[in-house]
This record gives sequence, C-alpha cells and structure tokens, in this order.
Amino acid sequence: MRGAMLNPIVIAAGGTGGHMVPAESVADELMRRGQRIVLMTDARSAGQKSAVFAGCERHVLAGAGLAGRSLGRRLLGVAQLARGTVAARHILAKLDAAAVVGFGGYPSVPPVLAAATLRRRPAIVLHDQNAVLGGANRFLARFADHLALSFEGTAGLPGRARATVTGNPVRAAISVLAASPYEPPAETIRLLVLGGSLGARIFATLVPEALARLPEGLRRRIALTMQCPGEAIGAARGALDAAGITHELAPFFSDVAPRMAAAHLLVARSGGSTVAEVATIGRPAIFIPLAINTDQRHNADVLARRGGAFRLDQATTTPDRLAGVLESLLDDPLRLAAMAEAAASARIEEAAARLADLVLSAIAERVR
Repeated sequence: MRGAMLNPIVIAAGGTGGHMVPAESVADELMRRGQRIVLMTDARSAGQKSAVFAGCERHVLAGAGLAGRSLGRRLLGVAQLARGTVAARHILAKLDAAAVVGFGGYPSVPPVLAAATLRRRPAIVLHDQNAVLGGANRFLARFADHLALSFEGTAGLPGRARATVTGNPVRAAISVLAASPYEPPAETIRLLVLGGSLGARIFATLVPEALARLPEGLRRRIALTMQCPGEAIGAARGALDAAGITHELAPFFSDVAPRMAAAHLLVARSGGSTVAEVATIGRPAIFIPLAINTDQRHNADVLARRGGAFRLDQATTTPDRLAGVLESLLDDPLRLAAMAEAAASARIEEAAARLADLVLSAIAERVR
C-alpha cells in the first residue's frame, strides 16, 4: 500500500527560476499536507539554496537541452539524457515513488521517462508555466496522467491530454500580497524595471534612453528601480543622472515582492512566473518579451488581451517607441488603475493548492 511517508512524491525540476519557483511552491504545499518529497534536478540547480528543498532527499541527474544545438552537441545531449534516465529509473524503483511531478525543461525528462517504464508505475503529472506548451512537456505528455496548465487556452496541447488549469504557483512572498490595493500615482511615480540577466542588459540601455525623452516635468516625478548588470550600472547611472531621474540600480533585488506591490508601473520580460506574479498582485505592466522566446510573447498576450499590459516586441522597440508608451500611461493615472484591475482579473487563486490536489488525485487513481 502506498502511503504518505513510505512512498514519496518526486519533484522533477531544474534550470531556471521559472521552473523551480512553482516546483518549490507545490512541494511546500504537499509537505504541509504530510507528504514526503524527493527532488530530482540537474547540476545547475543542485547548488542553489532552497528553504523548501533543504531537508529533502536530492538526486542530481545527467541531462542536457537539445534545442538550438549542433548535431554533435545534440548527440551528446541524447547520451546524457539516456544516462540520466537509467539512473532515475534505478532511484525511482528503489523509492517506490507514488508520483513524479515534472515542471518542464530538460531536467524533467529523465525522471518522467523513467517513471513511464516502471512496472509499478507512479502517477505522472506535468506542469507547464507558459501559455504555449513547452517542448519537454509536449514530448512527455504522452506518458502523463494529467497535464496542469498555468493559463486558460494554452496552445500546443496534444489531442488526448487530460488538461486542468491550476494556475502557476508563485512564491509565498508574492501570494501574501495577492490583490493588494493599487494606488494610482499622485506626485511620485514608482517605476520598476525587471528583466533577469538577459533582459537587464538590454533594459540598462533602452530604459534610460527612453526616460530621457520624456517631458522634464514627468521625468522629475519618476522614482526608478531597475535591475541592471553590474558592468552596466555606471553607464545607466550617468544617463539617468543627466535626465534628472531619481533611481536605484542593482543586479539583483531580494525584496522584489514588496517593490512590485509598491510600483505604479512595471517594465519586464514576460516569463510565466513574472506574468503570474503581476496578475497575482495586480499591477499594470509593459512587457518586452525575450526576442528568441515565443512563449514569452504568448504569456504577455494573456494580460494584454485583458487590458492589463502592453506588449512591445524587442525588435521594434526603440527608445522613442518606449518613451511614447510610457508617457501615455504615466500621464493617465486612471488608465493605470484600470490596467491594474484588468491584470488582477487574470489571477488564479491558490495555484499551489490546486496543483497539489491534482497530484494527490492522480495518486488516488493509480491506487484504485
């Protein structure tokens, strides 16, 4: 008989925060319900500090992405995935896992493939963070008992998928600020710019140049907080000082949640977690998706279609273009308030609990 403490639930996740944040959130929820959690991850994530996974059994598996690589590197990647799958199968058989929950990306592939080959097959649940099903989950969906989606109308679903919209679990620091009241700017305008490592490099040039093009009276009201690579801070600070913009620049902010809640407007990339956080708190945003990532464009459109965000494509977004959008929004507090309300309308409550419910339901189906 498979039970909570004897038969663990395996979380298969790694790589970027976009995969790890929802994995941590649902693991925390499942542990709160008395479940034993085991993490299977990749080398990139193995050394990351995690309060949730700190006390959990961990297994680091071989693996590599295949998309966008040369033939030689793809063959090497296939070999690494195969090695990781063999190792995962041995571990899963020994654990007699009740379920494997995959969160997309190549680190989820070996554990899910291995689970599908076991005689005592655990329940398999996949979660996708984007508005378009990711490549790993498209491949693995054929083995899954359930597919958990972050957005209504997610594209790229296989015809026979048992799909449920659970939402995208966000960090606890974000969830406690859900539906925080939005106060339109009166005098000071708090502008928050986030972009991750790749986005910040581009934003470090684009945003100061755009702000410099705003009318002086508007520039003097802006209090900018911007994520900025260390090597770009000097140039960005010089441009902002010349434009008369009050600013705080840093490569990383540990307190993003309260800064987001305090912001009157965000400029950001549109990864699944970022869009979920913006919707959870309910703040107007200008999304500039990563140019090489079509998923981010679709994610941004989830809020843009509701009127909660603007989507600007990186290839066509000049400083003049961004300045025009910023001026039209920052000069119209009522419009910002309406956008905040529209963004909040996309929020899916209790996403971690919904996903945990789905996992436990899938386990119960297997036990019958």
